[in-house]
Amino acid sequence: MDNRMTVLEEIVKDIQTALFQRWANAVPESEKNEETLAPLSQNAAETTLFVIQMYMDRINQAAEELKDQD
Repeated sequence: MDNRMTVLEEIVKDIQTALFQRWANAVPESEKNEETLAPLSQNAAETTLFVIQMYMDRINQAAEELKDQD
């Protein structure tokens, strides 16, 4: 099986990582540990997928509206 990521998967992973890093940077150094960072990582993953899905839905909706125009 091919273990390479698709372009979309790479984009999602990059956004997820950047979002996590942004949130993690806001956590005081004294509070950075696995217990505080693990939920941030999970939230970054879920938020990234939510935002990308919402974006794609809106793009598809706009494309349908354009297609319906004469």
